[in-house]
Amino acid sequence: MPISEGAPAHGNPAHLLPPSWKRSVTAWLDEDTPSFDYGGFVVGDSPAEARLLAKSAGILAGVPFFDEVFRQLDCTVEWHIKEGEEVGTKEKKQHIATVRGPTRCVLLGERVALNTLARCSGIATKSHSLLQLLRRAGFKNTLAGTRKTTPGFRLVEKYGMLVGGCDPHRQDLSAMTMLKDNHIWACGGSIPTAVAAAKAAAGFAVKVEVECQSEEEADAAIKAGADVVMLDNFSPEGVRTASKNLKDRWGRGSYLIEVSGGLTEGNVADYVCDDIDILSSSSIHQGTKHVDFSLKVVPKTVQTQGKMGNGETVDT
Repeated sequence: MPISEGAPAHGNPAHLLPPSWKRSVTAWLDEDTPSFDYGGFVVGDSPAEARLLAKSAGILAGVPFFDEVFRQLDCTVEWHIKEGEEVGTKEKKQHIATVRGPTRCVLLGERVALNTLARCSGIATKSHSLLQLLRRAGFKNTLAGTRKTTPGFRLVEKYGMLVGGCDPHRQDLSAMTMLKDNHIWACGGSIPTAVAAAKAAAGFAVKVEVECQSEEEADAAIKAGADVVMLDNFSPEGVRTASKNLKDRWGRGSYLIEVSGGLTEGNVADYVCDDIDILSSSSIHQGTKHVDFSLKVVPKTVQTQGKMGNGETVDT
């Protein structure tokens, strides 16, 4: 079943990608083959067909990146399922796409394309899993990722969150002003001073969020005009108490309450309450298990009955 929340419920997440993203694919290919392609010399340019197999269960994500790898190598990709759908099982491999092109080009792109697809799909899978856990626990608001992403790979990881139905949170330091404890301390410990400076510099178009270690700090941030207050590393009971008190004192319209800090599948349900607007967790993209894929060239002597060169049979 396709993802029915977040960006996928309103359109194709691929339409969010900026023009610059294709240059990243070029850089990945350059990194993987910086000089001679000795394996490519062995196989040559004869036409090849390869099957993309899903070898473990998960949500498919990263299709645009996979496609672009092979487009730059003069290959084509035919997908047999759609991005955002579930793929694979523990018991049986699933043939989900077919790549065609010169043999050496198929093999040039193989590892770059598989690594990207596996990582992005793993993040989409974990994002969707945690979101569904929260929905079952009664949480109706937003699950977001964080900026704790891999340098140079942020766009792929944020894309995986989107395909999984989650909010990717701010893209970079320019997307929103987040005043963390270090910012506050560097301003002499004054939240109002820090918020005033942030608003003066960023203007009306950029939101200001303040990381708060106590309910008192959250009060100061809201009073100073913060758009979002983050209750950071609170206990579940502390979150419920503080968020209710803040909403009772300040109402529900002018700011949002975000809760973050050590949230995982094992404890996130304990934090669920109606007064929280956003739960953010890096667990949906840090240390996430990849979805396992492989790309198998179909031997010339094998027809399309589904039998691979290693004797295994897969769905076609």
